[in-house]
Amino acid sequence: MTRYWSAYAKLPDGIATNVLLEETAGRWSRVTADTDPGDAHRLPGVAMPGFANCHSHAFHRALRARAQDGRSFWAWRHAMYAVAGRLDPDSYLALARATFAEMALAGITTVGEFHYLHHDRDGKHYADPNAMAQALRQAACEAGVRLTLLDTCYLSGGLDARGHTPLQGVQRRFGDRDADGWAARFADLVADDNLRIGAAIHSIRAVPADLFAVVIDGVADRPLHLHLSEQPAENDACTAYYGRTPTELVSDHGVLGPRTTAVHATHLTESDIALLGATGTTCCLCPTTERDLADGIGPSRALAAAGSPLSLGTDQHAMIDPFAEMRAVELDQRLATGRRGCFTPEQLIMMGTRHDSLGWPDAGLLAVGSRADLVAVTTDSVRTAGGSPDQVIFAAAAADVRTVIIDGRVVVDDHRHRLGDVARMLDDAISSLLEES
Repeated sequence: MTRYWSAYAKLPDGIATNVLLEETAGRWSRVTADTDPGDAHRLPGVAMPGFANCHSHAFHRALRARAQDGRSFWAWRHAMYAVAGRLDPDSYLALARATFAEMALAGITTVGEFHYLHHDRDGKHYADPNAMAQALRQAACEAGVRLTLLDTCYLSGGLDARGHTPLQGVQRRFGDRDADGWAARFADLVADDNLRIGAAIHSIRAVPADLFAVVIDGVADRPLHLHLSEQPAENDACTAYYGRTPTELVSDHGVLGPRTTAVHATHLTESDIALLGATGTTCCLCPTTERDLADGIGPSRALAAAGSPLSLGTDQHAMIDPFAEMRAVELDQRLATGRRGCFTPEQLIMMGTRHDSLGWPDAGLLAVGSRADLVAVTTDSVRTAGGSPDQVIFAAAAADVRTVIIDGRVVVDDHRHRLGDVARMLDDAISSLLEES
């Protein structure tokens, strides 16, 4: 048993003071407020539950500060494809391990990796068809974070008014020969103590609607994610070919529901919002990415009011900072609506700590029986000094995370990851990757 004490802690019913937390075998066995610290390990600042990054593409981290030349989303995608074309299992392991370690430094305890970089540079299977997935599994384990691998079905190169187009160029790395080929490879993935397996329909552009059922059947009752209405061009193509919005299309084919997460959900009609809410479909917002790629501001307040639970992701990792994502939901709504208070700090923290859509319903709470995850956020930095503990997310940054505990293991101590110099790891992995010709 290990005992921790914090002057402030975010418990399920709000901020409490003088909180004692006891961890036994990776679970919280006691959580008591208004308690003397005794011999417990004293934590700095505010203790919070671990954050969940519900949408990640680890290899996109190589593009940070390298794709800011003002080009469109589609030009950015071309740059992303160039990086995707260079990776192999070894370089992917190095990049993902460093990226996941950066997430741990920011207080992220579980990552949902939307994984579609499956095959070799010619689009052929490795000797192990899931070699790239195994690299991600090992990277998360070494970085100390839990992983939900959302193995992604990606079968076509795009969609226009005439229909789906073939995979081209680097896209061949993403696609299996057909939906049954994806299902066979997916069936070989095995969960473990640090890994959950889910699936993803990449988008209505990349998977023809008559093949959605193959993914639904393959994933069974596990998490199912998909990109949805990220770009107006996607909506236009879907309406032109299918005569339906993307949300209407996936609803018609039984994709929506409580186990499903729609990522982005930026450009929605009122009918789309009602469908997502009525089915209890989670919507994963990625505000810093949607801002970086000029995607737009999604209708988060309307989605929540309709009944859609909200979660958060860092997507292409223009930054990895859960505090920035949480407060961006509120601040972007202020810009869009002209009023403040669209979401409370409590609601924003709930978005940032939701683990259920990743298949870890026993994480994300400082409560007896929950997984022993904890993020200690210092309140004496130049950003957080003088603020109220219950509003710390409006001031804090990833750099204010001092201690991170995941399943009872200390992964970050005094701002330092157990692997050592994460900045050097990132620089080495990215430099090596971009030096390839």
